[in-house]
Amino acid sequence: MTPTQGRRLFVLDTNVLMHDPTALFRFEEHDIYLPMVVLEELDHGKKGLSEAARNVRQVSRFLDELMQGTANRPIESGLPLPGHESAVALSGGVKKRPASGRLFFQTQHFDGALPDTLPGAGTDNAILGQALALQRAYPETPVTLVSKDINLRIKAAILGVHAEDYFSDRTIDDADLLHTGSEVLPADFWEQHGAELQSWKEGTRTFYRVRGPMVAAWSPNMFVYDDHAGGLECIVRQVQTDSAVLELALDFRNERHGVWGITARNREQNFALNLLLDPEVDVVTVLGPAGTGKTLLTLAAGLQQTLDTKRFSEIIMTRVTVPLGEDIGFLPGTEEEKMEPWMGALMDNLEVLTQGQESGNWARSATNDLLRSRIKIRSLNFMRGRTFLSRYLILDEAQNLTPKQMKALITRAGPGTKIVCLGNIAQIDTPYLTETTCGLTYVVNRFRGWGHSGHITLARGERSRLADFASEAL
Repeated sequence: MTPTQGRRLFVLDTNVLMHDPTALFRFEEHDIYLPMVVLEELDHGKKGLSEAARNVRQVSRFLDELMQGTANRPIESGLPLPGHESAVALSGGVKKRPASGRLFFQTQHFDGALPDTLPGAGTDNAILGQALALQRAYPETPVTLVSKDINLRIKAAILGVHAEDYFSDRTIDDADLLHTGSEVLPADFWEQHGAELQSWKEGTRTFYRVRGPMVAAWSPNMFVYDDHAGGLECIVRQVQTDSAVLELALDFRNERHGVWGITARNREQNFALNLLLDPEVDVVTVLGPAGTGKTLLTLAAGLQQTLDTKRFSEIIMTRVTVPLGEDIGFLPGTEEEKMEPWMGALMDNLEVLTQGQESGNWARSATNDLLRSRIKIRSLNFMRGRTFLSRYLILDEAQNLTPKQMKALITRAGPGTKIVCLGNIAQIDTPYLTETTCGLTYVVNRFRGWGHSGHITLARGERSRLADFASEAL
């Protein structure tokens, strides 16, 4: 083994490959080193139907492709890493150069004994020992251990081995940079952009065309508003080089414009209803902490478009079954019956939406039966291969999905289907997912700028004064 001069050498932990199979092709011009113990762990983890097992099998296929033709050259010299199309497709919007380094396997035994303070022969210690040995064998080559295991990175730092988390799957560098879907107009906006203002009406819709320097940073279906009582609230419909077309947003805060008996309680909720009821918007992402009204607004808009305007044939709701506490174990019954314990939020919100619809137990029961016949609860495990036609699909707790899972679900949409992704990126329960790598952040970032998508972040809780105080004080 001879590392390439001027390049870094990255030692990959098993959990990096189990998390992202394309990690082999994400290190640009630098070299990669796989210890033998990592290959052993991959072999042990290849069985099963879990996401991690599928990733391991994909890693094995990638390695098999790279091994083709090694009979004519010694494997000790490393395998060239070409830029792979799978890595490009799943790059999360991060512009990276294609891989041009080499992949090295452990082909010899290194005398990199660990200090006596690290007894035992665990896998983590073996990987750490390999990184230490490589540092000693090639002092002129920067060696970096890449792992998603925090404790392993801490031990590496103690022993003087440079260790990093795996960053290449991040959609954005910081969750605070994720756009909110709305922007307040500065006080002097109309002075700079109102000189060539044009306005016109198309039926009941009002449009404006503005020109100026700010419009270049806007994207379709984002909201702009004046931050004062009664100020202008518009949705951006078109963006050109130096001009943008704005449409006056509908006001759902008025009782006369309620949606299934629900009215918006703040500006962001009003923006969300504009997106949820817009027939030109095919995918909507709604972020926000608990109590901001994500599920209630989404269900109200879905019921109106399913039962009143007949735009959709039915509502389908699904979510990731990640428990908050201990798992309750096996659940008997059909697919829908198994999913019902996870759908408490659906039942709670349906109770709010139906409490004012009818009076009397019989009428209320008839209304609930009607709603249950038009709202289907489905499991994510059976979504592969399906196509939804004219459905209103709600993905609840979408922050617990990986980018790959989000892609698999959104591509189920057929003609006439609308997908709404709900979640709170501050409450992620899936191991190895963070605010910057989860599927919900991935979708928000990748769909920005497409004319048939919309996003809004809800910030103000509307559940109760007790819930608002608890979210701040606890």
